[in-house]
Amino acid sequence: MAITSAGLGSGLDIEGIITKLMSIERQPLVLLARKEAAYQAKLTAYGSLNGAVSSLQSAITPLTSTSGVNAVTASSSDSTVVTASGVSTANVGSYSIEVSQLAKAQQLVAVGQTSLSASLGTGVLTFDFGTISGGLFNAGTGQYAGSTFTSNGNGIKTVAITAANDSLVGIRDAVNNANIGVTATIINDGSATPYRLSFTSNNQGASNSLKITETTNPGVGLDTLFTNDPAGVQHLAETSTAQSAIFKVNGLQITQNSNTVTSVINGVTLNLMKTNVGTPATVSIAKNSAAFISSVSSFVAKYNELNSTVHDLTKYDSKTHTAGTLLGDSAARAVQSQLRNLLASTVPGISGSYTNLGQVGITFQKDGSLAIDTSKLSTALNTNANDVVSLFASIGKPTDALVSYVSATSSTAVGARQLTVTALATQGFVVGSVVAGTVITAGVNDALGITIDGITANVTIPAGAYTPGGLDLAIQSAINGNSSISAAGSSVAVTDAGGIITLTSNKYGSASSIVINGGSASAGLFGVPVTTNATGVDVAGSIDGSIGTGSGQTLTGTDGLVVSITGGALGSRGTVNFARGYGDLLSSAVSSFLGTTGTITGKTDSVNKSIDSINAQRARLATQFAATEKRYRAQFSALDASISSLTATGNFLTQQLNALTKSLAR
Repeated sequence: MAITSAGLGSGLDIEGIITKLMSIERQPLVLLARKEAAYQAKLTAYGSLNGAVSSLQSAITPLTSTSGVNAVTASSSDSTVVTASGVSTANVGSYSIEVSQLAKAQQLVAVGQTSLSASLGTGVLTFDFGTISGGLFNAGTGQYAGSTFTSNGNGIKTVAITAANDSLVGIRDAVNNANIGVTATIINDGSATPYRLSFTSNNQGASNSLKITETTNPGVGLDTLFTNDPAGVQHLAETSTAQSAIFKVNGLQITQNSNTVTSVINGVTLNLMKTNVGTPATVSIAKNSAAFISSVSSFVAKYNELNSTVHDLTKYDSKTHTAGTLLGDSAARAVQSQLRNLLASTVPGISGSYTNLGQVGITFQKDGSLAIDTSKLSTALNTNANDVVSLFASIGKPTDALVSYVSATSSTAVGARQLTVTALATQGFVVGSVVAGTVITAGVNDALGITIDGITANVTIPAGAYTPGGLDLAIQSAINGNSSISAAGSSVAVTDAGGIITLTSNKYGSASSIVINGGSASAGLFGVPVTTNATGVDVAGSIDGSIGTGSGQTLTGTDGLVVSITGGALGSRGTVNFARGYGDLLSSAVSSFLGTTGTITGKTDSVNKSIDSINAQRARLATQFAATEKRYRAQFSALDASISSLTATGNFLTQQLNALTKSLAR
């Protein structure tokens, strides 16, 4: 503790005097504290407002999607036979499902080995997928006689086996790590040669049977263990035959390669579980009004929470004479008024049965809250779901069936937009100049260099004597099976007319192209030079008279409206009516409140700056108070010394007078 002698000389309570003087000096700090408390209260209030608006934003999101409005439910009368699910584009209705055969994947097993780690030889295993037809299958040996194998054209896959992975375990891991659509496993059958390598096609269906070859080292090692051509030499035994699913939908027989069926009923996925010949199951697809109504109800609840929050923050209680923290605040007023006005208005540019919320059962109450009539909303959904979509989600409605709305931006204007097409998108292609030779010999005329959509690759066509159609599939399989091409999302379709081959890219537009770069197979298959080598063309046209930007089959207008044009005639193609639904409008409004330059954000930043200013003032005053207190102490110390000196002088004089008085008295 510091020891002070202030006041000892004078007898004055100097510490008390300085304390009281500094208390008066510090009065500005009290005012700053009151200001800061008021700002902190505002900060808390803005936080509450921000939270309520954010919650409303989360509730709005499901309403901006067309899939949310068009949600469906799928049910099955017998889920042990078939289950189903549907997306928003699913066709509503009931479907009779009768399953006579489930799809299966082929499984092949090699001869047993005594060791998991012994070397089995090196080379390149080639896997092709296709259909086995004709001939006989011997269940005892698991092999075919007199059959043919036709590639499905989805690509030949290769796996290199080197000295580093030439054991059973190494080959298993190499096949699995290659991700070629085949799973390899090792089975221990308990015999004297127990370890057997098994190959299973990852895809079900009769067209996904396996043909395995090894031509690097013919007659030895891997060739004698794993080569398995259903139309020729077979060293593996088939333990499970590939077969397709066969079933009827509303009496129409359908064959599919998988038990998961996605292409038969629009927007519906069927999962076939077991056969049920003679006892059809019923799959029912219905609009899931409950899901959308739940989303709308959630939005109404969050809006009402926001309305209540704004009311509490801006109210004045005449009984207690107390005001809400944000009474008269411009940000709170803006949030409330903008959202109310928006929800009370008609959606601009909309066409259809519904143009405002009241028509689908959402209305304002006297206190400014919203109420929802779920019965009225359900009726609207059941009557015309597409118009309800337009009411809530931003969407474009083309009048041309071959034109579809893709997207829009915040700059896209609402209303009917005139669409004119001056060029349709095309695909890149190559047409040969000679009748293709159908005999491919390994190492002689089996190599082809090709660039597809800017991706260059070298592929090998399997050796063989082909029919024209078989050669088409072999070329298509070799190209589409190349990892570089498939990884880029590119592929080709291979066709022929009179033996002259055409390669066509799967992509559209100026990014679509095919170039034959050479290779030992190029001259015999396509001739030198090829007859036609054309790059694709982007769609071209205008939206409302302004030239758009084409990319493949999509055309983008100058204000961000994007449509897809998949065919049809050149010239006027009708209109695309674009409207922003309440979901989009609300989302934009809420973003203007919460964004980095938003109203609430601006107010919050302003309050934080004011608090920072108070802290800065407090720091300056602290420095000032220290100097003032130092000055007071110096002044009172001097006063104390002066008084002490005067007191000492007075005491001396008193003593002298007293002494003089005594002397005179004698």
